[in-house]
Amino acid sequence: MGDLHLENIRREYSSRQLGRKDLPTSPIDLLNQWLQEAIELKVNEPTAMIIGTATMEARPSIRTVLVKEVLDGKLIFYSNYKSRKGRQIEQNPQVAATFLWHELERQIHVEGRVERLSEAESDAYFDMRPYKSRIGARISPQSQPIPSREYIMALFAAESLRYVGRHIPRPDHWGGWAITPERIEFWQGRDSRLHDRFVYTRQADDSWSIERVAP
Repeated sequence: MGDLHLENIRREYSSRQLGRKDLPTSPIDLLNQWLQEAIELKVNEPTAMIIGTATMEARPSIRTVLVKEVLDGKLIFYSNYKSRKGRQIEQNPQVAATFLWHELERQIHVEGRVERLSEAESDAYFDMRPYKSRIGARISPQSQPIPSREYIMALFAAESLRYVGRHIPRPDHWGGWAITPERIEFWQGRDSRLHDRFVYTRQADDSWSIERVAP
């Protein structure tokens, strides 16, 4: 395959703007507002969040998860504790995350510290999940090599039969995490690449400073 030249692919951003007068004291209020607007306007996967983790040796990796709650100023998501991200979070709880809504020409970038939810909180959410999702969480060795799709489907079928008509317990290897933001940037696309960017930084007293940064 030959080279791929992409230097002439451009688009102008002009549908919205973001000014200092639009900013609440807390970035969580604006994050909630933008997230709600993305949901109401039916953008593709409005709750999708790209999350970056790193090992103790500072080797980064990224993937996409779904935010399930914004609770007490924290971003809540669920996954397999033994997955690649789970293992990296255990080594290094500092994470970065991005919401990207192309249709709204908006991005939110979050940096902060992540910790596990309590077992009771994880149990409560797990019991709300669809039957097939609960079965999948029990049998998937997430991020680990498997021999074939047929292998994982066989595990799924066997576990499904095992729990027909029964309560499906949350496996110990699956549960929730909460990101406590320390820095949040709001990005609104604008004409001529002169985008609006505002950064909130958490202070020692848990208040937030606000700065406009150059596009």
